[in-house]
Amino acid sequence: MLNLQTDFRRYVCQTSDSPIGLEIVRGDGPFVFTADGQKYLDLISGIGVVNVGHNRREIVQAIQKQATQYLHPMVYGEFVMQPQVEYAKKLAAHLPGDIENIFFTNSGAEAVEGALKTARKFTGRQKIYSFSDCYHGDTMGALSLQSAAVYRKPFEPVVPEIASLTWNDIAALDDIDAHTAGVIIEPVQGEAGVRVPDQAFMEALRQKCDASGALLIFDEVMTGFGRTGKLFAAEHFGIFPDIIVLAKALGGGLPLGAFAARKEVMAALSSDPPLAHVTTFGGNPVCCAAGLASFELMLRDDLPARAVWVGEQFIQHLNALQQRFACLREIRAKGCLIGIEFDSSERAMTFCRLCLQQNVIVGWTLFHSNVVRMAPPLILECSEIDRAAGVMAAALQEICVLT
Repeated sequence: MLNLQTDFRRYVCQTSDSPIGLEIVRGDGPFVFTADGQKYLDLISGIGVVNVGHNRREIVQAIQKQATQYLHPMVYGEFVMQPQVEYAKKLAAHLPGDIENIFFTNSGAEAVEGALKTARKFTGRQKIYSFSDCYHGDTMGALSLQSAAVYRKPFEPVVPEIASLTWNDIAALDDIDAHTAGVIIEPVQGEAGVRVPDQAFMEALRQKCDASGALLIFDEVMTGFGRTGKLFAAEHFGIFPDIIVLAKALGGGLPLGAFAARKEVMAALSSDPPLAHVTTFGGNPVCCAAGLASFELMLRDDLPARAVWVGEQFIQHLNALQQRFACLREIRAKGCLIGIEFDSSERAMTFCRLCLQQNVIVGWTLFHSNVVRMAPPLILECSEIDRAAGVMAAALQEICVLT
């Protein structure tokens, strides 16, 4: 007899000792449904993926249509595939600054790898800088960007000529010089607990890269596609990157990543040698069809503006809860990306567990285990927000009783 829970633990590599373990049978809007008949409000959007909600009809139809035509005729970049071209053109019309040339990949980490290679190839330099508490993925190059030794050290030695600068510290930017190929930053740090940098810091970073000739890379894997109240978080600061990295919501629920830049920058991958960066499955036409349908939904319904409204509703509730419960240290947010900082990791973990018991899914962060993160679908209604706030209030009340 099929036992998915047992087989899941036996045959699927476990990424932690205690996976959440919900057995999903269906998704619909902001909800996921489990085999035991339960309905869960998903306030993390599959970790920032389903910004437009689960299982949207328009996306499913786009997948079905493309699946009847062709799935994979050739490695990326050799054949002309309509879903790739159409999505690239649509993205180019909306990406920040003068970015117009897109390289599709399978994931965000792979897109980070491509961005790093492009920076080195275009500039002819080696040095790459990231920032403290950053998170850019878990492939070897992306892992090398992390300053957190707990995740990096087991895999050392990592890629050389990569170093970390202190986040949001203008003085630290003095290390960026004529030997620097690129500087990569999340315009809002997610795994670091939803931290928003100062405007002055971002402006100084852009100026320093301009002066040194280093390429500025924005990792918008989490912050892109309306999450922060703009299509892309770069727009909040009025400064634009040389390279942008995308994934998560890019594919509308299917695996898709991308990095993009001006055409002359991306041309570095076409010669000396040709095929300087390739991928077999990147830009899969079914994934591109799903992503394009999702992006068109976002534009049609102005979901970045909706993200502002949803975020404001949650912040009102959370600020009121913070007045009642001293264990809440700080509420941080940019649009619909929200961090709830507790006074201890234990309370944060208990809060997540109690919310899950009441069918509300919230998450945590890698580098600050006392911060609970929410990144809900941008389509939430008042009733769903109010219900979530009620569950959170009950969880906080129980935590106070327990502790």
